[in-house]
Amino acid sequence: MPVTWQHPEAIVTGEWLETHLGDPNLRIYDCTTYLRYEEGTGRPYRLESGRNDWEAGHIPGSMYLDLQADFSNGDAPTNFMRLTPEDTAAAFAKHGVDATNRVILYARASPQWATRFWWMLHWIGFDNAAILDGGMDNWVHEGRPVTTDVTAYDPGSIVAEPRAGLFVDKQSMLSTIGDSSTCSLNALSPDLHSGENPRYGRPGRIPGSTNVPAAGLVDSTTKTFLAAESVADSFAAVGATPDKRVLNYCGGGIAATLDAFLQYQLGYEDIAVYDASMSEWAKDDALPMEVDDI
Repeated sequence: MPVTWQHPEAIVTGEWLETHLGDPNLRIYDCTTYLRYEEGTGRPYRLESGRNDWEAGHIPGSMYLDLQADFSNGDAPTNFMRLTPEDTAAAFAKHGVDATNRVILYARASPQWATRFWWMLHWIGFDNAAILDGGMDNWVHEGRPVTTDVTAYDPGSIVAEPRAGLFVDKQSMLSTIGDSSTCSLNALSPDLHSGENPRYGRPGRIPGSTNVPAAGLVDSTTKTFLAAESVADSFAAVGATPDKRVLNYCGGGIAATLDAFLQYQLGYEDIAVYDASMSEWAKDDALPMEVDDI
């Protein structure tokens, strides 16, 4: 039996979106943030907003969403920590999302920024959102329209009805160590997972966790998701199967949402994202770390 996406309505093509650009019920958002990796600064990366790129050219009718500035807890010790469900709903409503809208999310360079916003909407109970497959990269590659015109949506209204268990904390991750019914899955690159690259402080990974890098689930040229069968094989190869609870983590809860989104697409029913991820775990000396033998 062929492997297919179980929720195809949550992924749209450039062709579909271009055809529907005039739909007044659509809300389209560029979700891009950039991580500029640095050495010798004591921090894993420098955050850079994608707003300037959005202003230079974007999909007609789209607005820009700033994850760190408007959708994250600025008082948290790590970047990108989510707001409360109510504040998350209010932030989306402020940017024009209404409970009646169809929301299309896209990003540049990697869909992980779009999947982060999708996962937050899913968390607060909003189910009419989709990822533009290939994002801005493929949109431009296919020669579709780009504009610098500014769109401003009227504020909307959303009532948060949060789903329990879609985000987890370090205690949940600790409880997975040695638990065969749960899979702890690292979405970071192999060098970070192995401990070769100490970007987040203490090198290595959460003990017992496996590795399916988010970047490996996307075509490197088009930025579109790989075929469902290929993605399913990648998860199955490390034991992240639908019969288990899968807890996804990365550096700051972003790449992990790409893995989680595709697990959702494959029909997994028990998925979560560790919000603080290695930005918290690697800095806490009381938490165990594991590295590959050299």
